[in-house]
Amino acid sequence: MRPRVEEVRIQGLGVIDEAVLELSPGFNVVTGETGAGKTMVVTGLGLLFGGRADPARVRPGADRATIEGTLVIESEGRVAQQVEDVGGEIEGGELIISRTVSAEGRSRAWLGGRTVPVGTLTYLADDLVAVHGQMDQQRLLQPGRQRAALDRYAGDELVKPLRAYSQTYKRHKQVAVLLEELTTRARERAQEADMLRFGLEEIEKVDPKAGEDTDLRGEEERLAHADALRGAATSAHSALLGDPMESDGGARDVISLLGEARSAVEAVRDFDPQLAGVADRLAEAGYLISDVATDLAAYAESIEADPARLAAIQERRSLLTGLIRKYAQDSAGVLAWAQRSAERLAELEGDDDRIGELTAELDELTLRLTDQAGELTRIRTAAAERFGEAVTAELTALAMPHARVTVLLTPAADFGPDGVDDVELRMAAHPAAPPLPLNKGASGGELSRVMLAIEVVFAGADPVPTFVFDEVDAGVGGKAAVEIGRRLARLARTAQVIVVTHLPQVAAFADQHLVVEKAGDGSVVRSGVVRLDHDGRVRELSRMLAGLEDSELGRAHAEELLEIASADR
Repeated sequence: MRPRVEEVRIQGLGVIDEAVLELSPGFNVVTGETGAGKTMVVTGLGLLFGGRADPARVRPGADRATIEGTLVIESEGRVAQQVEDVGGEIEGGELIISRTVSAEGRSRAWLGGRTVPVGTLTYLADDLVAVHGQMDQQRLLQPGRQRAALDRYAGDELVKPLRAYSQTYKRHKQVAVLLEELTTRARERAQEADMLRFGLEEIEKVDPKAGEDTDLRGEEERLAHADALRGAATSAHSALLGDPMESDGGARDVISLLGEARSAVEAVRDFDPQLAGVADRLAEAGYLISDVATDLAAYAESIEADPARLAAIQERRSLLTGLIRKYAQDSAGVLAWAQRSAERLAELEGDDDRIGELTAELDELTLRLTDQAGELTRIRTAAAERFGEAVTAELTALAMPHARVTVLLTPAADFGPDGVDDVELRMAAHPAAPPLPLNKGASGGELSRVMLAIEVVFAGADPVPTFVFDEVDAGVGGKAAVEIGRRLARLARTAQVIVVTHLPQVAAFADQHLVVEKAGDGSVVRSGVVRLDHDGRVRELSRMLAGLEDSELGRAHAEELLEIASADR
């Protein structure tokens, strides 16, 4: 199942008040009297797929123009993935796209229920629709699209060479970037290497150990305050156990006081169990105080002032602090910096050898790219010749017998991701005219026919699900109009085709015929877009042929056109 536009709703656009178009998967034609709003159908489709918003197109008296489209798409296809990427939703294989344009010029877009930039619709349109209106011949006028279309037209012959070239080009670009960095930044890299060597030598001289700065800080604190620490421990010991050098009249120690308290309680503990518990706790406190006093004595004995050791620690800490200030937050960080820097220095010192290797590889890749690009040019040149002849043949049948379309391949200044070929479609309107770019070599009506011829030739090579043509038959009649209808029908075998036309010869080939009818006040209402049955088509074709719906001659001619178209299918 290929994607297609299933329904389009238009409100407040041009002369259209409100209209609904239900479209078939094949060839859809839209007709109607002059001024009924046929071209607004194409304008609406263009807006739906990201076209430029013109507030002048908003219907007078309306606040905004609104276009809503329902598309049938593959739930696992590329379009569905793009919708999912922007947060939109697809329900039952149907995608809703909406676009509004206010009378003040503000434009908003929705994709699958999610508000999106209008540019998202333009990006999505590349995979969904090709719009060819009198002023909207954009798709194949883009040089990049022309090159991509020619590559698809070239077919399988180009696929493998292009894939091989792309792989070589990618590596060539990587090597070129690396080589440029190595050569153009030689001074900066040399300076970086000198800085790394200096830092590594400085760290090597100090030889820091992980956690050393923390350990030394603690030891320095103890040595710097040795006298105070020893004095505090001695005083605390004396307070707990007493000083043996003092006379009995001195301050009483904690152990003595606890002993007195315990003796007093022990004497009467048998009279009350509660007091007995207090006595036990006093005993435990005495044991605990004795242990603490012992620890304080041992600590006081261990503390000694060592000025030489203190000076050595302070000097060592000064060296470590200098490293930490420059390279990291602690000694472990300094060691990590040294490891990373050693690896980076080894890389920098190997640059000369690396430059030689990369230069040799780049030369080899350049030769390979040259050969592969030449092969791509050869294949494209042959495909361009076939394509030009095929389009020219189509134009002959479309009432442009003297026009000639060619494909110009010019060498690009440098290798690109797709080769060295700039591709441009050109057209000469008559034998004496020089080939010009499509948008300069053809008028608006001619350009529509050129685009039709190109789309017919490209139909199998550059598939787009939906094609929209506005007045593709401008300035054409008679046999040429029949041929236009026949080629549109051929295009509709592989894609959905929507055509606005004023020629009955073209309309006769449609699978579905929609007519835009004016209401009495000149507006177009919902019921104004009618899908015609066979009798309705005969009446409409008769009106288009003779200007009268009930003309017997016109009806007979209409029946004949429908029979010719039916037989041609």
